[in-house]
This record gives sequence, structure tokens and C-alpha cells, in this order.
Amino acid sequence: MAILPAAIYTNLITLGLITLATIVVTLFISHRIAGPMFRFEKELKAIGEGDLTKDIRLRKEDQITEMAASLNKAVASLHEKVLDIKKGVEQIIESASRQKAPEGLIEELTHLHQRIESNFKI
Repeated sequence: MAILPAAIYTNLITLGLITLATIVVTLFISHRIAGPMFRFEKELKAIGEGDLTKDIRLRKEDQITEMAASLNKAVASLHEKVLDIKKGVEQIIESASRQKAPEGLIEELTHLHQRIESNFKI
């Protein structure tokens, strides 16, 4: 009978330590996943609003660094394509002005150029 209270206390202490260890491990793992996911959400929102200068940076030990690298490549590619389109529109405006194109055409091209500038941060 004297052993029963000692066994109960030992089991309670063991259960408490296992519970504490589980909480610590769960917090550690969730921090490694939830932190980068929050960062992704924030940066993707900015990219979706047209900011093509964003570069998602995560800690090297975070779980989804490969996904961040792939996304950064996609955003960089989109950045280059939009920049090329913007430069092409600028060249067309310049050429149309030199060739005395109709004013309505030049205005439309200028409006297109302004829309590119207002919708994208490049």
C-alpha cells in the first residue's frame, strides 16, 4: 500500500513532463510553419496588388524555402515581362509622335502607359 501513492505521484510527474514536452514541440513546429505562411500571405497580397518588386525572404531553416524561391522566380519573370511591355508602349508612343499619328491614338497609348504605371510597381 505504501508504494501506491509513490507510483501515482511518479505517473503524475511523468504525465506533466510529457505534456510540457508536447506543448514545447508543438509550439516549435507550428512556429516553423505558421510564421512562413503568414509571411507568404502578406507578400502575396502585395504582389497581387501589383508590387512586382517583392522578394519573399525566409529563414534558411524554415520549412518552405523552396516554395519561396520558386515564387520569387515567378515574380521576377512577371516583373521583366511587364517592364518589357511598358518599354514597348513607350517606344510606340515615341514612334507615333514622331510620325504624327492621330492624337486619339497617342492619347490611348499614353493612357495605357499610365495604367501600367498605376497598376504595377516595377
